[in-house]
Amino acid sequence: MDVWLIWLILALALGVAELFTLTAALGILGGAALVTVGFAAVGLPPVVQLAVFAVASTAGILLVRPVARRHMLQPRIERFGVDALVGRTARVIAEVSGQDGRVLIGGEEWTAHALDETTVIPTGTVVDVMQINGTTAIVYPRDPKE
Repeated sequence: MDVWLIWLILALALGVAELFTLTAALGILGGAALVTVGFAAVGLPPVVQLAVFAVASTAGILLVRPVARRHMLQPRIERFGVDALVGRTARVIAEVSGQDGRVLIGGEEWTAHALDETTVIPTGTVVDVMQINGTTAIVYPRDPKE
């Protein structure tokens, strides 16, 4: 078996392992092995190939990995799913109390409860979605001055 093929198999194995770990380290090592494939294909001796792999790995880990980790550790700015509904406005379509009610959030009908269980919110009132519990929106009437 040719030496460049061994480097290629190593690069693919490290790339696949990166898919399971998501640490960026194995992907960088896989990239270094891929760089080494080119040097091995030219026919450079194994000692030079190992040196190329070591330099490419070190450069990748020192230069690329910190940037990748910084991006992975940043908090998500966008909210998805039901989390994206919190903070949005809704319109009451069936009187909302502490026990039941219905609201329209972005064109979708949701069951709703008032945040303050003693409050009754009449139909047509604009409310703010404070949280989502399962399939129920917890709402609070919007200040009429806004």
